[in-house]
Amino acid sequence: MRNILYLFILSLIVTNCSFEKVVRHHGVSFLEKKQKNLIINKTNKNEIIEILGKPSTQSKFNNDVWIYIERKQTQSQFKNLGKMKIYKNDVLILEIDNYGLLKKKDFYNVNDMKKIDIVKKTTEGNITKNSFIYDFMSSLRQKINDPLGVRAKKREEINQR
Repeated sequence: MRNILYLFILSLIVTNCSFEKVVRHHGVSFLEKKQKNLIINKTNKNEIIEILGKPSTQSKFNNDVWIYIERKQTQSQFKNLGKMKIYKNDVLILEIDNYGLLKKKDFYNVNDMKKIDIVKKTTEGNITKNSFIYDFMSSLRQKINDPLGVRAKKREEINQR
């Protein structure tokens, strides 16, 4: 009876395991192939949307900047306990002029992103005790700490004694 139970549990575990890798996909499929169809100074906004769909992110500067993303993750080896690992991370940045034509396109993959340097410097603030920002932030902190003004009233009572 015990052997049958062990055999049943073992068969349950084996049938639920899969040897194929699980792939999670996010963004535009086959971005690298599709971006080759985009021609600078010829392709317009409507054609871009027809080929790639709506952009993942849009921004407005002097020209429109559209950003498309493709990301694929898979589970890593058994020794890492199934943590997800990125094996494809493509980003396409398109710049469109005021007339709706593609002016510039930049394509980055995982290897290109490893070459990008990130600046480690930080900006130091020049907030002195006499500045408007300091006064505003300190009054805001005081209102957060004592929203009803109870502490201020107690201080006045103590000072009057």
